[in-house]
Amino acid sequence: MARPPIKRNNQLPQVTEKARDFKKTLKTLMKYLMAYKFSLIIIITFAIGSTIFAIVGPKILGNATTELFNGLMNKYAGGDGIDFEKVGGILLTVLALYIVSAIFNYVQGWLMTGVAQKLTYRLRKEISEKIHKMPFGYFDAKNHGETLSIITNDVDTLSQSLNQSLTQIITSVVMLVGILVMMFSIDWMMTLISLVIIPISLVLIALTVKFSQKHFQNQQEYLGHVNGQIEEVLGAQNIVRAFNAEQRVMKKFDRDNNMLYRSAWKSQAFSGLMMPIMLFVGNLGYVAVAIIGGYFVIQGRIFVGDIQAFIQYIRQFTQPLAQIAQVSSMVQSTVAAAERVFELLEMDEETNTVENPVNTENITGSVEFRNVRFGYSEDKIIINDFSATVNSGQKIAIVGPTGAGKTTIIKLLMRFYDVNSGAILVDGVDLRDYNKSEIRKAFAMVLQDTWLFNGSIMDNILYGKTTATKEEAIAASKAAHAHHFIKTLPGGYDMELNEELTNVSQGQKQLLTIARAILADPKILILDEATSSVDTRTEERIQKAMDTLMQGRTSFIIAHRLSTIRNADLILVMDNGDIVEQGGHEELLSKGGFYAGLYNSQFESVG
Repeated sequence: MARPPIKRNNQLPQVTEKARDFKKTLKTLMKYLMAYKFSLIIIITFAIGSTIFAIVGPKILGNATTELFNGLMNKYAGGDGIDFEKVGGILLTVLALYIVSAIFNYVQGWLMTGVAQKLTYRLRKEISEKIHKMPFGYFDAKNHGETLSIITNDVDTLSQSLNQSLTQIITSVVMLVGILVMMFSIDWMMTLISLVIIPISLVLIALTVKFSQKHFQNQQEYLGHVNGQIEEVLGAQNIVRAFNAEQRVMKKFDRDNNMLYRSAWKSQAFSGLMMPIMLFVGNLGYVAVAIIGGYFVIQGRIFVGDIQAFIQYIRQFTQPLAQIAQVSSMVQSTVAAAERVFELLEMDEETNTVENPVNTENITGSVEFRNVRFGYSEDKIIINDFSATVNSGQKIAIVGPTGAGKTTIIKLLMRFYDVNSGAILVDGVDLRDYNKSEIRKAFAMVLQDTWLFNGSIMDNILYGKTTATKEEAIAASKAAHAHHFIKTLPGGYDMELNEELTNVSQGQKQLLTIARAILADPKILILDEATSSVDTRTEERIQKAMDTLMQGRTSFIIAHRLSTIRNADLILVMDNGDIVEQGGHEELLSKGGFYAGLYNSQFESVG
């Protein structure tokens, strides 16, 4: 099972991941988004409207301040004083603008969430369908965790980023342009003075980031060391204590933990300077605006309320800049995630159908391997020249040392892979002339690594034949010697198997997979170390049941324990991808060859 993704400390800056082909991936992403173009047009319109209404607010609010100031001056001069009706009208206008802005913002956010979730649903559906069409070579070459990460982490990143970044880019650009327009509309000289302060703060921040970046990288590195060591030690406590390695483990942890402390302290100290620097530079801007604005008011160039509006715009001006910087980083990560998703969706698929396929309904189960040659790659041939003939209903054992090619032969028989040369024939017909999905219905497999699904025990048995009745499933369980232990479990056949399958033993899991295969009632049965996880007594019971069940059915058995295949009709002895011996058990023993050596090595008495 793949490890869950490690949660990162939110205080650490994340390294921006970049796509290898940014333009191509972005173009593909836009094609997907065009399916929702009507919603996107509404989203963009409402996002622009929401931002414009929010930008206009401070300017109008400044008019209220000007009206209050003029009213007070008028009162001191003996006039009527403040016109509260006019001020109230201005405030109501501002309130209406902000309400409309909030409504527009909510609507565009609601629509954008819908688009993001629809896209997420579509991508996950396409990936799920794609996985079932991928050739087996993909799963051999790729770590399961990598594929799982694409389905979960990358699609989630894409969804969340689209939900945030698309509208944020629009609103940030509109806000930046809008604020500049409003500032210039108040006074161009005050605007230019305010803009000069921005490069100063950016330079100071850049210098701070430059000094802190290396310490953040060290912090991330040593955090990984510390977390990795903790995970490793927790999972191997018995080994640590068995070899009295507690002091060594603690010494190594203290060393890494100390380095983490030093780098974290320095990185946080440097990064902690950013906010004071921004506040200091920002306050300088406010002071400059207050002094110059006051002078311009005295000159009659601007109104008092304009100073208030201008200060609000300065405070807001840095917000879209920060958002654009954040979004640009987010877009890079989004496109990188999208690239991995699209690469998976664009991979070559397995061909499951052929023109004019041979019908599989009347298959009897005879198999012929004719000069089979195969390798997972051309430069690493595993099966050199494999030939064997198996009659319908025969019980065939394939034995040999690890790496001899036993399991590979089974994979070729199931057509998980196609041979490089030669042919495998079922009922005299090349496997490649059958549709894959149809020919696989003639097989049932029980593997060494058991695999059960979340659900009830009955659901797992019926997985082999969904059209079977519960009575047929119970009969299959009895034949596999699983019925007795199932009845002793809470709920019996209705008991739910949990995610970790801790509520059944390894041997019991194997019995369930055998019952599942029996229920499928195949023409050809494949047992790959099927009894390796059960005790000797259970193995003997299963073996007797299997002998009865295999009658009239072609059966291939891969076994390391040679005592389990003594009654096989034919034993194929493999070594280095070739059949080195074949025959019955007694016949092969009498030859005193490779098989006899394997068999005797398992029964040598230990002196």
